[in-house]
Amino acid sequence: MDNELEALKDVPPNADHMVIERVLSAAGWSRCGQGDWAVVLVSPSGRLAARVSPFDPVMPYTADLFRRAAATALVPVLHASREFEGGAVYTVMERLHAAEPHEGKAFFRALAARTPEVTDLARAIDVVVERARRELPWFGPLDENPSNVMRRDGGDLVLTDPFYADGPNLYDSLLADPMRVARAIPEEKRRHMFELPLAESGPFDPDARQRMELGLAAADARLGQGRLP
Repeated sequence: MDNELEALKDVPPNADHMVIERVLSAAGWSRCGQGDWAVVLVSPSGRLAARVSPFDPVMPYTADLFRRAAATALVPVLHASREFEGGAVYTVMERLHAAEPHEGKAFFRALAARTPEVTDLARAIDVVVERARRELPWFGPLDENPSNVMRRDGGDLVLTDPFYADGPNLYDSLLADPMRVARAIPEEKRRHMFELPLAESGPFDPDARQRMELGLAAADARLGQGRLP
C-alpha cells in the first residue's frame, strides 16, 4: 500500500486535476467512477481509492472530519489529502464498497438520535460543521443519502461523504452577486471551478458560463484594485 502512495510524490506543487490523474494513471491507478465534482481512481492493488477534483471547497472539511473521527473507526482511513494552487484537490482513502440502502438509513437514524455507538462521531461532525458554516456560505447540511454509508473490506459500515457544497446556489451566486463568491473563495482556490466533471447534472449552459466567468473576473479586478462595494 505504501508503494502505491509513492506515486503522489510525483505530483508537482502547481498541478491541476488533469495532471494529478495523469500521474496516478502512469503509476497504474485506473478510473472507476465519476460524479459532478470529482473522478475516482482505484490503486493497482484495489485497496486504495483517490478522489480527484478540479475544485471542491468542501474537501478540507471532509478530510478534517476523517482525521478527527479516526478513533471511532466509523469513517474511512484517510491516507492522504492535498490542496493545490488553482483549487485542485485530492483525497486518498481505503477503498470501500456499497452497503445496502437500509443500512445507510439506519446509520443516519443512529446519528440523529446520537446513540452511544455513534456519539463521538456526531460530536466530531458538529465541530466541523460549525467551522464550515462560518467559513463557507454554500456549505450544505449533512447529506443523509444512504449511499454515503459504505462498507470496508472487514464488513464494518463507515460514513464516507457527509458534506457537500450547494453547487446550484454557489454558481447562481456568480450571476446574482459575483462579488460574494470572489470575497468568500480566494481566486487561487477556484481557478478550475468551471472544469467540474458534471457527470450527473450535465455541462454548464455556454451563455450562463460566459456571464459567470465575466462577472467573477470583474469582481476579482475590483478586489485587486481595492475597490470594495
